Amino acid sequence: MNYTLNQLRIFLKIVQTESITKASEELHLTQPAVSIQLKNFQHQFEIPLTEVIGKKLFITDFGREIAQAADSILNEVYAINYKAMAYKGHLTGRLKISVVSTGKYVIPYFLSAFLKKNPNIELQLDFSNKAKVIENLEKNEVDFSLVSILPESLRLKHTKLMQNKLFLVGNLEQKFGDKTIDKSVLEGMTLIYREEGSATRAAMEKFIVNSNVTSKSKLEITTNEAIKQSVIAGLGFSIMPLIGMRNELTNQQLQIIPAKGLPICTDWNLVWLADKKLSPVANAFLEYIEKEKISIINEHFSWYETY
Repeated sequence: MNYTLNQLRIFLKIVQTESITKASEELHLTQPAVSIQLKNFQHQFEIPLTEVIGKKLFITDFGREIAQAADSILNEVYAINYKAMAYKGHLTGRLKISVVSTGKYVIPYFLSAFLKKNPNIELQLDFSNKAKVIENLEKNEVDFSLVSILPESLRLKHTKLMQNKLFLVGNLEQKFGDKTIDKSVLEGMTLIYREEGSATRAAMEKFIVNSNVTSKSKLEITTNEAIKQSVIAGLGFSIMPLIGMRNELTNQQLQIIPAKGLPICTDWNLVWLADKKLSPVANAFLEYIEKEKISIINEHFSWYETY
């Protein structure tokens, strides 16, 4: 056999995503390049690693066993590289963080200076909805997760990064002023929700139930960016995290509509399993966060406190 580490890495990603398209996106490669590497890797085995049924890719039992071996091999290779760098006195290793989708406006600012100070750290960031992020955490596939609502089903430790605020927003076609709107106005709105499993969706549904509101119509859209554009276009109104609306508010594409019970305030928390033994890199990142988070907030999020 003459397979390469690159083929192991690509095959492992295909197994993890169960898709050549998704694997190519996450690896920043073209689909043909990934397909060729999979074909070349398969030629080294007489037993199929994958099979395609109805245009859907499936991983065979043998393929999953090979993927487990590939994961072990790659981890050993990483360990060799890290030990070599550590011997030179450098902090090195992998830092894995899963982040709820809206956290993309938060976590980069808490990572930037730390990674510049420690350039030998390999960062793996995964952005998804709350359900997937908690699944990654529960399976111990990451060092940390960034969430705005702490899951009650897991024993966790956490550190607060900053506040998360959610407001009712609309475009500027209708003027609401500074007066708090009442229930009847909310009931006349078309409300746009995130998909099931989203923390923003859960917060919005809780607010609607507590307000005893029955909206005339409801839309569901899967990303905050798409919801923002839909609100700007006049499709409806939504309750959204302030953190992702700075430009639209500044450019007067969106307005915050005052409503009783809003804003909804939670906290962005970096969480990890209570029994997890953190790596030196993970511990170093926690120490950095505790020391620097106030200065990071003051430098990058001072605008946030004015709302």
